Amino acid sequence: MHIEIPCVISDHGDMAPMTLHPDSLAVHAGRDDLADLGVHALPLDLSSTNPLPDLDLGGMSYEVLATGGHPFEGGSNVYARLWNPTVARFEEALARLEHAEEAVAFSSGMAAMTAVLLATGHESGKRHVVGVRPLYGGTDHLLASGLLGVETTFCAPDEVASALRPDTALVILETPANPTLDLVDIGAVVAAAGEVPVLVDNTFATPVLQRPLDLGAAISLHSATKYLGGHGDVVGGVVACDAKTAAALRRTRAITGAILHPLAAYLLHRGLATLPLRVRAQQESARTVAEWLRTRPEVSAVHFPGFAECDPHGLVGRQQSGPGAMIAIELAGGFAAASALTTRVELFTHAVSLGSVDSLIQHPAALTHRPVASDAKPSDALVRLSIGLEHPDDLIADLGQALAHAGAAASVAPVAVARA
Repeated sequence: MHIEIPCVISDHGDMAPMTLHPDSLAVHAGRDDLADLGVHALPLDLSSTNPLPDLDLGGMSYEVLATGGHPFEGGSNVYARLWNPTVARFEEALARLEHAEEAVAFSSGMAAMTAVLLATGHESGKRHVVGVRPLYGGTDHLLASGLLGVETTFCAPDEVASALRPDTALVILETPANPTLDLVDIGAVVAAAGEVPVLVDNTFATPVLQRPLDLGAAISLHSATKYLGGHGDVVGGVVACDAKTAAALRRTRAITGAILHPLAAYLLHRGLATLPLRVRAQQESARTVAEWLRTRPEVSAVHFPGFAECDPHGLVGRQQSGPGAMIAIELAGGFAAASALTTRVELFTHAVSLGSVDSLIQHPAALTHRPVASDAKPSDALVRLSIGLEHPDDLIADLGQALAHAGAAASVAPVAVARA
């Protein structure tokens, strides 16, 4: 999908603004000041505190930053909990990729979700949320727990309108959804929500394949740990939104101390440069692996957005430009087969998380979705695959040998249930 995005790459008066393809934007966004700084690679500012020009400007700087504002000329960044330039560069880059006015980065995806719930409730005075299931297990658990004083009504995508109340502050959805890869029509949910803002967890699709704000959503949230970082070596979260929401989120972040560490921001910003290439390559391998999985007798169902039966509303190609690189499968042998598969793989890493350059496999019901209510927990037979950058033939060979063991294990194992 080719989208031209206005991107000023120089502040010299004799140069007209250029339009950049997202691939180029991923490389250059958030780096506009590097030439003026006399550097080529991203700077890394690890300062925990910053010099103050004088007491008046120092105090003013503190007040502006602590209440969600930006640094001003002649002021100070004061303290790393309030502002960090390395974090700010990553935020600028992600905002431009998401077509957002601003972005705010946090120490984890769950810290980002927590900040949204706190800030939204504080700004609106409303404490009710509509959660469109399925959702990531951590999000589902947070909403169901009531820990933040939030009351949640869970529903299916076509039930959003009836789930709304006068005190509804936010509608939360995830598409493709974790772990079943269900696709949700963002525009339809936005229409059903009316004046209530909609948050889309865009972790699986990334801005390469989907931009929720263009479809009417108010907030696009990422567990940046996954595809944005892409190498399994950084934890972070980021929210793309309008400037007013961003200010409220920065205020919440300053109070709660959940700012992203600058080293993490450096790694995430560096990861953005290869994000389009990684996502497309992983996506093509995932398609190959998913097609092969359909032929296996040990597999009773393959959930992959690239298959017509998994995309009944035709959202791939309309809402998101490709199916992504995640696959969920259901084993004919149930939990015993699923357990055997996850432990028998050799090239795949049996671990939670996703979006890394290496392929991962995990059993959601026993792990990431363990705290989810039993009526919303994924099947015990379901296993989730995150396809990396290995050659698909090697991934298929590994799954082939592991599925053979899984089939054998299922034929002799007693009934087991992965319920919390």
